[in-house]
Amino acid sequence: MTITVLLADDQAMVRAGFAALLNAQPDIEVLGQAENGAEAVSMCAKLHPQVALLDVRMPELNGLEAASKIIAGGYGTRVLMLTTFDIDDYVYDALALGASGFLLKDALADELVSAVRIVAAGEALLAPSVTKRLIENFSKSRPRAAVHTARLNGLTDREREVLTLVGRGLSNQEIAAELFIAEQTVKTHVSKVLNKLDLRDRVQAVVLAYDTGLVEPA
Repeated sequence: MTITVLLADDQAMVRAGFAALLNAQPDIEVLGQAENGAEAVSMCAKLHPQVALLDVRMPELNGLEAASKIIAGGYGTRVLMLTTFDIDDYVYDALALGASGFLLKDALADELVSAVRIVAAGEALLAPSVTKRLIENFSKSRPRAAVHTARLNGLTDREREVLTLVGRGLSNQEIAAELFIAEQTVKTHVSKVLNKLDLRDRVQAVVLAYDTGLVEPA
């Protein structure tokens, strides 16, 4: 099955290079290229690509604003943010919005291709432990978002416990060992937590765990 992709970057050379690389893959097709955030949103609405690669810094709408509109649009498009810097406030906010991960623009060709395939498969690009380290860095360097802990009131004690461990970067297997329960039971709890809190994936769960104070930066 072919993975469809939209590229959005205000630098024509970057777009052309990424498009050539991705179109050379037998399972990936670039449906379109946008030079700003507003155009990216419009093209996603028309083309419904599986993956949108959005540069963080773009004119008209920046990558974060474009990601928000694309995710809210219900086009079935998963967002992968592209950034020049490995520490960028936009990245944290994009993950909180529901982006599936981020990739440095100077990543190796194989890393870009792999990232598109991972995101298209419905997975978050970042491993839980990597996500944890990323979010800890932001939690230490910026004020905590004003998120009401009342949002967690619908969780059972066990679900809150599981969310805390997800926030600490533990895998399902590690959570199962920590709580002395089956890994399948952990998967069920994680699924319920995501559904109750209207979270897209584990990345958003980690962000929420920090924002609500369930997990404190080390």
